[in-house]
Amino acid sequence: MPRTIAIGDIHGCSDALLSLLLAIDPTPEDTIITLGDYVDKGHDSKGVLDILAELSGRCRLIPILGNHEEQMLQARNDKAELKWWMEFGGTTTIDSYGSSGLIDLIPEEHFQFVESCVNWFETDTHFFTHGNYDSDLPLDQQDGRTLRWLSMRDFVPKPHCSGKIAVVGHTPQPEVLNLGHLICLDTGCAYGGKLTAMNMRSGEVWQASSGVRKCRVI
Repeated sequence: MPRTIAIGDIHGCSDALLSLLLAIDPTPEDTIITLGDYVDKGHDSKGVLDILAELSGRCRLIPILGNHEEQMLQARNDKAELKWWMEFGGTTTIDSYGSSGLIDLIPEEHFQFVESCVNWFETDTHFFTHGNYDSDLPLDQQDGRTLRWLSMRDFVPKPHCSGKIAVVGHTPQPEVLNLGHLICLDTGCAYGGKLTAMNMRSGEVWQASSGVRKCRVI
């Protein structure tokens, strides 16, 4: 049976991502939704984008745009935005391409992948976005600041008007947070925690840590 699997914030942890994908073993019938923040913080943002580009040829990949990808795009042609991004975590991303400060080292295909990311995605039972949401607004009326920048430290949203379960990242948790109407899959891989994936139909959970060559299935 085709699976719908969501993966939390990766933040440059390419080794943890590889461990998860090895355990999940995606098929062409599967849909994998990555919840944003592929770059910054961890040591191998380049590797993460390479892996995701390859993954898009193995299954149906739905990449959500995170606030760090938004900064990456804004930094491309704006020196002030580049400076801000570097201070916010972009240094580690550019370092993974070979030299700090030279954004031109990032290949066009990686920018194209980031530009292809979507603000949100929904199924019959769930919707997926990076950061937060306004419970009273349809998904196509949500603003980018709420979807990408606001966290659950700003506010914990109520059940969405669609009646669907929200699946988000962006707010690191020690373990998967499940409030019934909302699931947060950011378990802080880049901060010494784990990278988490969840099968939205069965509830099966996979977790991997950066620097550890194994994956735990819950």
